[in-house]
Amino acid sequence: MIFSHFSNVFHELSGKTWGIVGLGTIGKGVAKIASDFGCKVIYYSASGKTQDVPYEREEFDEFLKKSDIISIHAPLNDKTNNLFNKEAFDKMKASAVLLNLGRGPIVNDADLTEALEQGKIAAAGLDVLGKEPIEKDNPLLRIKDSTKLVITPHVAWGTVEART
Repeated sequence: MIFSHFSNVFHELSGKTWGIVGLGTIGKGVAKIASDFGCKVIYYSASGKTQDVPYEREEFDEFLKKSDIISIHAPLNDKTNNLFNKEAFDKMKASAVLLNLGRGPIVNDADLTEALEQGKIAAAGLDVLGKEPIEKDNPLLRIKDSTKLVITPHVAWGTVEART
């Protein structure tokens, strides 16, 4: 009798490179957890202000090439708006996973859809979108495979403790 079935390939976090955009309080917390799971943590600073941290800073192109996982925890501003677009996805690993936990317009929804459909990156997890609530014509709605795309509400801020 078979008691388990693995139809999808999955990997350990240990040994992966976790890239972080936005190394403020939340980004630093994520970096610590990623490190605790055995990831090498690197970061990209759009503002250039982040300096005194124990992680390796990379220029954007190298950051994209090296990262197995990218999590975004940055504010939306002139330097981060549309930062993850077609050109960025073209430089990422085909096995990369993108997590946008910052602000929606940091990632171009149409370009992300194309990257996922064409296998330029492996998957994305979003709790923010370019325009919210999601519109009926958002191209991300074409992706029906939850191993490629998961969209959740941006509600982590809503706990009683966070609001207190």
